Parts: sequence; C-alpha cells; structure tokens
Amino acid sequence: MKQIESIKEFGGWLNRYQHGSESCHCDMTFSVYLPPQAATEKVPVVYWLSGLTCTDDNVRTKAGAQRYAAELGIALVIPDTSPRGNEVADEPERYDLGQGAGFYVNATQPPWSQHYRMYDYITRELPALIEAILPVIPGVRSITGHSMGGHGALICALKEPGAYRSVSAFAPICHPTVCGWGEGCFSAYLGNDIEAWKAYDATELIKAGAPGMPLLIDQGTGDEFLAGQLYPAELRAACEERGIPLTLRMQDGYDHSYHFIATFIGEHLAYHAAALRK
Repeated sequence: MKQIESIKEFGGWLNRYQHGSESCHCDMTFSVYLPPQAATEKVPVVYWLSGLTCTDDNVRTKAGAQRYAAELGIALVIPDTSPRGNEVADEPERYDLGQGAGFYVNATQPPWSQHYRMYDYITRELPALIEAILPVIPGVRSITGHSMGGHGALICALKEPGAYRSVSAFAPICHPTVCGWGEGCFSAYLGNDIEAWKAYDATELIKAGAPGMPLLIDQGTGDEFLAGQLYPAELRAACEERGIPLTLRMQDGYDHSYHFIATFIGEHLAYHAAALRK
C-alpha cells in the first residue's frame, strides 16, 4: 500500500492510498480520514460507498464529513466505485455501466468478471488491508453510502451478518432489479438470470429472509431519481413484512446531490459512532 497524498484536516489527516488489488486485478485508490484520536489510540471505522460516476474524491471534498469524524473520533474509509485502468473493461459512452459504476457486485460475465469484483473488495480485501496497517480497531466498523453506494451499504450489511455495527444510506437504490440502472448493470455483470440479481438487491434480500438489522435511510422528496430509480417504498414494505426496523426519513425538498448529503451527514456519523462505541 503506497500513500500518495496526505492533508491535515481538523487535527487529523486525510490520506490517499494506492495498492494492487487481488480482488479487482488492478491498482485501486482509496482515501482514509484518520481523526486526531488515531495518533494515540486505535479508532472505529465508518466505510463510505459512493454513487455512480464518483471516485473517492467526491465525498471527501463535498460532504463535510471529516469535521464530524474528528469530533466523534472515528475513521472514514472511502473506496473508489469500481476498478479502473486501461486494461479494465468499460463503456466510455455510458455513465451507468463500466468504470465508475461497479455496483458493488462480483461480476460473473466476461469481460466484466476479470476485474469487477467490488463486493469482495469492499467486504473482505479492503477491511483486511485497513486493519492490518492503519490504527483502527479490528472488526469494529459501520457502513453507509449514497445512491449506488447506498445500495452497496445495504447489501453488504444484509449479506454479512455481524460484520457491521450499523448501516445507513442516502437516497439508496433500494430495488435495483426493477430499475433502469440496476437492470443495465446486472444484466451485463451477472447475466440474464434474475435470481442471480436478487442476491445483490436489498429489497429482495429482506424478502428472502436476510438477517435483519436496523436501517437508517434519508431520502429527499425533491430527488429527480426518486420515482424511477430508487424505490424506497418497496424496501419499506419488505421491512414491515419481516418486522425489520427501518427509519426512512423523507426530507422535504432535498435533491440527490451532495448538498443533501452535507445537510445530514453529521447525524448519520453520530448514529454510527453510537453503535461503534457500544
């Protein structure tokens, strides 16, 4: 793991790293914010998963999360949204497939299957690397994200019982098997078997009996993607059927942007910090 950037913020350090990934078979870049407390003790971690078209740079420059992480004494780990590089399969004319659109699945179809193993990268390879090298408490982690990354956070928490102390999401893609973004990526990455898609769909995972944990979701009512892509009502219905606690906060007038995220990121990090400190 090579450190390629280090910036002091709020008494801690915003670092950027690059490493050769065994899961994705390419060089991967990620950022970590280490709060001032990490200078003298190991700290818990919140993983942030970004959305379509993003890199690790979006949230660290737009959300204002580092100020809250410094106050709460938690590290932020911010991976990229997909494998990248000249050798990595891509659809350059599309923003919603290929590089920048990994969807946090393990692809099974060529040419995507060679590199697009983001589920293994997020849930296994990256935490092992972080916990082996940086001053964080092993196994004490939570997860959150936005849009495609909110989808990723939900499925990681649902598919990996006990791996995360808490989970939240901003405007997540709640039911990707029935939305255009999900259908386009899943058919390419996973083939035409709808049952294979359901293994990466939070609503379908809950319907199928995934172990429940409390879910916190913020969704703006002014989000331009709410009706056609996100489907939080379907997730709420599945949670009600199973008796899984879901706090779905419909935030009046907010859109899909980082202005929305920056407004509520402090509340989400406080929610995770409380779970991480138990």
